[in-house]
Amino acid sequence: MNTIKKVLVLAIIVFVFIGSFSIAFAEDVNLPKESERIENSETAVDLYEIKEGVKNNVEEYVAQYGSYPYGVAAYILNVVRIYSIPFCFVGIVIGAIHQYVLGIRKLDVRDRGFALITTFVTILLICQVLPLIFTIVVNGWRG
Repeated sequence: MNTIKKVLVLAIIVFVFIGSFSIAFAEDVNLPKESERIENSETAVDLYEIKEGVKNNVEEYVAQYGSYPYGVAAYILNVVRIYSIPFCFVGIVIGAIHQYVLGIRKLDVRDRGFALITTFVTILLICQVLPLIFTIVVNGWRG
């Protein structure tokens, strides 16, 4: 059994070492430069569309809140609100695995799982409620 582990580790090291080699190709003089290829590619078009979409969203928030700093802050809080949901659910699942699967025999792992669940639920609640509080404070008290 110990020999199998050694062979497996050695094979992984060999694969990583072989995978680190890179192949260098000569550059053709007649090909367009890198900047020209990027400008004409579909990726550049996609990035430009994303940039314009974000710019339009920020302009909508600026118009809604009446100030550029408040609009940008509202846009950032909205993005954080959206992306915190999957991030926190993954953290809660990891915490649940630590608490209920790995923590059956070890109490320190179980406590770590409970702490992870508590932390990610707290982060999720803060990220979901903070945009609402921001809107109430800015629009309600500011006028």
